[in-house]
Amino acid sequence: MLPTVLITGASQGCGRETALLFARKGYNIVLAARKLDRLATTANEVRETGKSALAIPTDVTDAKQVEYLVKKAIELYEKIDVLVNNAGICLTGGIEYTTLEDFQQLMNINFFGYVNTIKALLPHFLSRKSGTIINVGSFGGKMPLPQMTAYCASKYAVTGLTDTLRLELQSKGINISSVQPGVINSNFMERAKFRGGDNSEVENRRQQMNYVLESNFVSQPKDIAEAIWNVYKNNQSEIVVGPAVLATETYRLFPGLTQFLMGKSVE
Repeated sequence: MLPTVLITGASQGCGRETALLFARKGYNIVLAARKLDRLATTANEVRETGKSALAIPTDVTDAKQVEYLVKKAIELYEKIDVLVNNAGICLTGGIEYTTLEDFQQLMNINFFGYVNTIKALLPHFLSRKSGTIINVGSFGGKMPLPQMTAYCASKYAVTGLTDTLRLELQSKGINISSVQPGVINSNFMERAKFRGGDNSEVENRRQQMNYVLESNFVSQPKDIAEAIWNVYKNNQSEIVVGPAVLATETYRLFPGLTQFLMGKSVE
């Protein structure tokens, strides 16, 4: 029986690349995302590798939809070996322009979307006394980023969730890992949200992000997929991907100086 991986946010970008990589490694693939057409395209690409794919449109913020996803996956493949939590969105803007609804949306998708899949799959993992949960976070879950309070809050929550789950579940045969990317040159801008005092400020933030995406600081979706595979196969607890490790290590060693410099950048 082939092993099976369940991937959220699997219709494009990092999720798509992760699905294709695991398929090439010999895994059945369960794909979850909201947009059916893109999900179906990724599923067909997986099948072209000779592996099986189950694609189920799922809003990870809806616990009932997630429970249905897990139920159908286990019915078809009998077991799930790996969960990759990857669905997420980003928001850039000063706290004064970030609404309560913005905070709620980011927490619902970036944090509770992960909680929903973990809770739905956990009984299955516990009964088998095995399984792997990989949470794709962000370097914004390891250090503060200017103009990204809501985003960083959601990603710090994912870091806390991951680290605490490891304490609770490792002795029960369940491995917990995190992958912390920096900026990713994918379809990021489709899902990114920008806030500001007026339209010109919003557009300026959008242009700044486009500039960052063209820099050498970005990672590619394939880099994230490889990192996910590596933490899984090597049973690593965490990996920071690409150039983002320079930023997180600088912050770890010199937090005061790093915060001072970042604060200056937004004055």
